[in-house]
Amino acid sequence: MLAVVETKPASVEAKPVLRVEGLKAYYQMNYFGVRREVRAVDDISLTIKRNEIYGIAGESSSGKSSLIKTIAGAITPPLRVVEGSVKFDFGGKELDVYAERPAMKAARWKHLSYVMQGSMNVLNPVRKVKHAFHDFAFKHMGLSEQDFRARVESHLQRIGLDPRVLEAYPHQLSGGMRQRLTIGLATVCEPEFIIADEPTTALDVLVQQDVLALIKEVQQRLGSSIIFVTHDMTVHAAIADRIGIVYAGRLVEEGPTIDVFERPQHPYTAHLIASLPRIGDTKKRIALPGKPPNLADPPSGCRFHPRCPLAIDKCTRENPPLVPRQTGRVACWRAGEVEAA
Repeated sequence: MLAVVETKPASVEAKPVLRVEGLKAYYQMNYFGVRREVRAVDDISLTIKRNEIYGIAGESSSGKSSLIKTIAGAITPPLRVVEGSVKFDFGGKELDVYAERPAMKAARWKHLSYVMQGSMNVLNPVRKVKHAFHDFAFKHMGLSEQDFRARVESHLQRIGLDPRVLEAYPHQLSGGMRQRLTIGLATVCEPEFIIADEPTTALDVLVQQDVLALIKEVQQRLGSSIIFVTHDMTVHAAIADRIGIVYAGRLVEEGPTIDVFERPQHPYTAHLIASLPRIGDTKKRIALPGKPPNLADPPSGCRFHPRCPLAIDKCTRENPPLVPRQTGRVACWRAGEVEAA
């Protein structure tokens, strides 16, 4: 079994910093009189505690990025919220992302920040790094230019960067340095909640390890909550307190990291974990048959049933609810039978 780093769990009694209830967000398009609706986020409910790292896993096109964009309120047409709510609790004040847009706009970067996928998507290639910090953070911190520069330099030193990088252009820096800068941008205002969208993608293993250690150090120092999105289950094993498994726009399993890895309840989760390489294991890996469904025309019942080795007739007709089980939640009519398969 893959070694899982047992991270410090958040307090069960703590009031959640994020509550998502019945969230549905669809891509709605109408071209030449033909209406098309892609159900990228389809009835997802979850809560995230304070000082917790919550991992979101799933293969490509499962809806991970659409989910976190919707949570952050960073959506544009054709993606629209159809139903449900997203509520943050910042300093004892609850904010509804879609009912209180001006308040949420003011809360961004100061209370809620976003580590975007790909450092070059964040840093302007024709402007020096210092301009990115000024554009993102200056107006939120209420400091003079001189004090702001001193704060940024001090912050860069804490995350292992020489303040002189502020005078560099992005192309003059390595991929690891650029990724550290994007994390620095997201945390310089010391936010309560951070959304990290595949921050280790395209990094080599050693740099990836450094970036994960940096994220964990920043999270512990600030006491922030983090949503960490990646398809790489080994990364979740190293950093996440809890994991939510997303398949075809739905949350199919959720639980503490160590429990999900040691006792997966959903067949899809078991496949993701079984696909990981292990030292000394020379067994041939069996690929999951088929491919993720078309979310414009998803299958009836459980969306995983066309690929599931445990599927029964009920799976084709009825969508299993996400219900409490053992230490987490699972949506499967045959939950817990994975080991016997």
